[in-house]
Amino acid sequence: MKAIRNFFQIRGSASAGASVVLGAIPLAILVGIWWYLTRGAVEERVISPLTLPSPGEVVRAIPSLITRGNLLEGIIASFRRVGIGFLIAVAIALPLGIAMGSFGKIRAMFNPVQIIGGYLPIAALVPLTLSWFGTGEEQKYFFLAIAFFVYLLPLIVESMEKVDEVYVQTAYTLGAGKWQLIRKVLFPIAMYDIWQAMRLAFGVGWTYIILAEIVFSEAGLGQIITIAQRRGPREYMYLVIIVIALLAWLTDKLWGMLGNWFFPYKVKR
Repeated sequence: MKAIRNFFQIRGSASAGASVVLGAIPLAILVGIWWYLTRGAVEERVISPLTLPSPGEVVRAIPSLITRGNLLEGIIASFRRVGIGFLIAVAIALPLGIAMGSFGKIRAMFNPVQIIGGYLPIAALVPLTLSWFGTGEEQKYFFLAIAFFVYLLPLIVESMEKVDEVYVQTAYTLGAGKWQLIRKVLFPIAMYDIWQAMRLAFGVGWTYIILAEIVFSEAGLGQIITIAQRRGPREYMYLVIIVIALLAWLTDKLWGMLGNWFFPYKVKR
């Protein structure tokens, strides 16, 4: 009974080991359901292998995907597109977000852009960017850049506005000008939150890479999924989805490690 109460403790915490075990439980249940639906001979299965291959069939397709499915080339191409799109978005969203978070009139000027971006269906940008940039790499870069931008801008503005007013008034009392206030007070204090915003935004980019690469791609993880969906083998689709999830997780961990290194004062002891 005590264990149950501890399990459902409001805002309770879990140790590192318990977190691993608890996190593995839903994954194990999901794989178990997957195995159950795809077990047995092909003609006896609940779901056709053309729709959902078994976990074993997916695992056995790994060597083929690596050697004949251009997996490494696809990872490199997708990483390049996500990276370049992200850099373009940061180059625009960072200075604009700092300005909007610092000056109320600039925020009022660009607030409609922020609001429209928040409700913008990202998938609708695919035909739009195709008409603007054609079918080359520029279309993929700018599609991802727009997707990153509309996600990142409000987070940067919020990070700047979260800086406590006490710091602002103290800086004014000490004789700081407007630009000194931004450079030496607002931005330095907001930097950690901005870093976390960029971390979240970079992870979101992996959710859009399939949309970016689904049309006229010569390489990329999205292209592998598209070809597998049309011509097979279907196992490649599920493997690439797993690869994308792993890449997103690994890059998120890398962002976290770099954040701890850049901002050691934010690390919980």
